[in-house]
Amino acid sequence: MTAGRNATGENKMDLIKTIEEQQKKENAECFRVGDTVKVHFEIIEGKTKRIQLYEGVVLCIKGEGARRTFTVRKESYGVGVERVFPVNSPRIIKVELIRPGKVRRSKIYYVRDKIGKAAKIKELIGAKANARVAFAREVAKAADVREAQINAEHKAAAKK
Repeated sequence: MTAGRNATGENKMDLIKTIEEQQKKENAECFRVGDTVKVHFEIIEGKTKRIQLYEGVVLCIKGEGARRTFTVRKESYGVGVERVFPVNSPRIIKVELIRPGKVRRSKIYYVRDKIGKAAKIKELIGAKANARVAFAREVAKAADVREAQINAEHKAAAKK
């Protein structure tokens, strides 16, 4: 048996790729770097589930395939807070596009050093921006059903 192959003779990397393809979400990425997004993230505390919102600017998108991640930065009580989310995570209910941003870089780490008004990202306006927002809203509508189900479960658990 040669290195990198299993007993049946198929390549181990092909097996990993097929598993990753099964875990990918359809229409998972309807945002770009510089956009202001609202991430609806499922939090499990003991037996209860709830949805937490995290709103901020997308700083970067890294990786490829099922391992793709994006970093969101927000300002909380005067302190910058960043969080990395996996794009294909089952815990992410939906990513809602609030404002499309106009940037010319693929990673906007320079925003970390900016303070106040200098840290703002210009808004992208026009027909292309309107089309992106409309597409993002259609994708978000499909996720609203799952979000409503989790909220109903949370309310039912709170009443007990």
